[in-house]
Amino acid sequence: MNEQTKTEPTVIIPRVDIYENDSEVLLIADMPGVNDKGVDIDLQRNCLTIKGTRQENTEEGLELTNAEFQPSFCYERQFTLGDTIDLDSITASMKDGVLRLTMPKVKEAAPRRIEVKMA
Repeated sequence: MNEQTKTEPTVIIPRVDIYENDSEVLLIADMPGVNDKGVDIDLQRNCLTIKGTRQENTEEGLELTNAEFQPSFCYERQFTLGDTIDLDSITASMKDGVLRLTMPKVKEAAPRRIEVKMA
């Protein structure tokens, strides 16, 4: 691609589903065309930023002269995490363009049942 046709990648907000149970929060982000090497996850204090970059797949020795879609774009989204999330235990996996972030809750935040004993 020559310098005249290069443009900055379009930024797209990925669709996200968030699930929660007593012990964790699961965030699932759809980022089609992104592989595990194209994902960047940043956590600063309680601000979680996910970024995914989809690279164009141009054949070796060929130059893109016309495209009906944006060949290069990136996904980006930010979340503010509450104090119920154990920030040191967050894990991530990427498969088939779907990012899964598992965010365990701190032990104090997990609800528990208190047994009432006969006096």
